[in-house]
Amino acid sequence: MQKINNKERGSMTKEKRTTLNAEKRKVIADQFQSFYEDKVKDKLIQAKQSYDLMREKAKEKIEQVVRYHQPQEDVDTIRKMISKYNRAGGELYEDNCFYVERPITKVDDEGREYDSKDEVHVRFDMGRNFARAYYRDELKSKGLNPDFKLSIDNDYSKRNPKYYADESAVNSYLGFQNSSNEDQSIQKPYHKWENDFKLWTIGSSYCHSRQFKVDENTMNFFKMYIASADNVIREHEQMYNYVEKKMKTLRLGLKSYRYFDQAKALADKVGVVLNETMMNESSSLALSIYSPENLASLLEDKEKQDNADIIAQFKRGELNQAIN
Repeated sequence: MQKINNKERGSMTKEKRTTLNAEKRKVIADQFQSFYEDKVKDKLIQAKQSYDLMREKAKEKIEQVVRYHQPQEDVDTIRKMISKYNRAGGELYEDNCFYVERPITKVDDEGREYDSKDEVHVRFDMGRNFARAYYRDELKSKGLNPDFKLSIDNDYSKRNPKYYADESAVNSYLGFQNSSNEDQSIQKPYHKWENDFKLWTIGSSYCHSRQFKVDENTMNFFKMYIASADNVIREHEQMYNYVEKKMKTLRLGLKSYRYFDQAKALADKVGVVLNETMMNESSSLALSIYSPENLASLLEDKEKQDNADIIAQFKRGELNQAIN
C-alpha cells in the first residue's frame, strides 16, 4: 500500500481558494466604495442641512424685500385692473426668481471713482448640478448614477453611450425631462421645487427686469444663501473626488488579486466588511505587486477633514445680524 506523507495529506485537506472574476471584483469594489462614501458623506449631509436652514430664512427675507418695494395693496390693485382691462390693466407674474442690488462705488485702473452696483440672483428653483448633489443618496438608492457628469471631469470628449444613458435616466427621475407615457400625477423633485415658493410680483415674466434695492446686511445675507447652495454642489464634487481617488488605487490592486482571501485580507486591514457570501461566481486573474499590506497603506487617509461650514456659523450666531 502506498503511503501518504504529511505534506500530501495537508494539501488534500486544504480548502479550495475562491478565485476572482470581473463580477466578483465589482462586488468587492462596491463594498469599498460604500465604505469610503460613508466616511465623508456627513459633510454633504451638513451642507444640505445648512442650505435648508438658509432657504427658509431666505424665503422670509425676500418676501420682506419684495413687499417693501411692491406692497400687497398695489398687487391687489393691479389684479383688479387686469380683471377689468385685461393686459392693459398691467402685468403680474408669480415668480421664484429675484434680483437684489445695492449701489456701490468702484475705482477704475486710473483711480477714478464711478457708480456701480452689487447684484445677486436669488432663486428658489433647482439647477441640475444642485439637484444631483441634493438628491444623490435617493438617486443611488434607485440604481441611478448621480456622478456621471463628475466622472468626465469637464472633458466632454469622454461622453459615451453610458454617459448619455445615465444623464437621461437621472434627468427623467429628477423631472428635468418628461415623457408623455409617464404618470403625470407623480410630482418629481424639479416640479416640487419649482412650486415650493413663489411671490406675486408686478411686471413681466422676465426676472431680471425686476431689481430690488437692499441694504448691505441684506445683500450679504443673500450672498450667504447663494453660497450655501454652491456648497452643496462643492461637497458633492469633493466627496466624489475623494472616493474616486481611493477607488482608482483599489481597482488597480483588485485586478492583480487572483483569490478572494487576498481581497479579504485587504478589507480586514482597511476596515471594510467583506465575506464570501457576497460572491456569486469564480474566475481568475494574475497576481501582481499589490499586496494587501501595500494597498492598504496606499488607501490610508493622509489629509485632515475640514470642519468649517455654514451650519457652524448658525450655531455661533454669526448670521444673526444679516437675518434679523
